[in-house]
Amino acid sequence: MTDFEKKVLKIVSKIPLGEVKSYKWVAEKVGRPRAYRAVANALRKNPYPVFIPCHRVIKSSNDFGGYSLGKELKVKLINLEKKIKDMVEY
Repeated sequence: MTDFEKKVLKIVSKIPLGEVKSYKWVAEKVGRPRAYRAVANALRKNPYPVFIPCHRVIKSSNDFGGYSLGKELKVKLINLEKKIKDMVEY
């Protein structure tokens, strides 16, 4: 993995349960605000998609975008995490 890809995964690993951030937000946190496509490519290479929650990263338009394990699973994971967060925070 490149240094850029490692930075992306490190930032994404800090997105809290039940929250989503945009590819652009991640790119800005990495210090390359226009590199949102590079962020998406880095997330596509995520070797641990269950542990490094790349499913929490969506498009700025609020479209879910892609996911290495399938878009349908991405949507389910995001919705499940939101339910878990709501249950814990009641």
